[in-house]
Amino acid sequence: MTSDNPFDLIYRDDSLLVVNKPAGLLAVPGRGPDKQDCLSSRLQRKFPDVLVVHRLDMSTSGLMVFARGAGMQRRLSQMFQEHEMKKRYVAIVAGKLEPETGEVGLPIIADWPNRPLRKIDAESGKPSLTRYRAVQVETRSNSEHLPIDGLNANFFFEATRVELEPVTGRTHQLRLHMSAIGHPILGDALYGDAATAPRLMLHATSLDFLHPLTGTPLLFACPPPF
Repeated sequence: MTSDNPFDLIYRDDSLLVVNKPAGLLAVPGRGPDKQDCLSSRLQRKFPDVLVVHRLDMSTSGLMVFARGAGMQRRLSQMFQEHEMKKRYVAIVAGKLEPETGEVGLPIIADWPNRPLRKIDAESGKPSLTRYRAVQVETRSNSEHLPIDGLNANFFFEATRVELEPVTGRTHQLRLHMSAIGHPILGDALYGDAATAPRLMLHATSLDFLHPLTGTPLLFACPPPF
């Protein structure tokens, strides 16, 4: 993604935009002058009325929806809160995922002494629910060649490509839930091991919702780049 191609626009109308965010680009500005380049600011340079509705982690790629105007921002935010916006992700997780389908309902809370980490907390955590479905078991090699006695060694391990549905939308929910059940997402520096992949293997692959003004069904799909 260059200055000549500042964003990957999937859909636009007078109410909303749908954009494919690349991994490594902030969704919204961060703290400090070095963290001002982000997807929302790039969009606002061309569409001044664009407002943020939801976020993706910097390391996560995939589909995001943006509102055009404050009224549409309120409506789209309400749709997310009321689970009218169906999201699907694709991830690659460590190990063979068994059972192949299931749910993770572990409550999540901010881990304040270790920010930006989140943690599972049965007493104080907010209710959180992730549904998953294993798609394919894969054999992968580590992205880093570790030196052993002066030689490069390549390690192979089992991993599972999985579809994830976040029923709730807690920060780091998918990453933390998969790690908590013993299958961290590959390349996850916070809840797993960054050396297992060249990037976080998590991609927002589909958005399914009714247009807030017309009620027309909208389904957007964007295959993962991994």
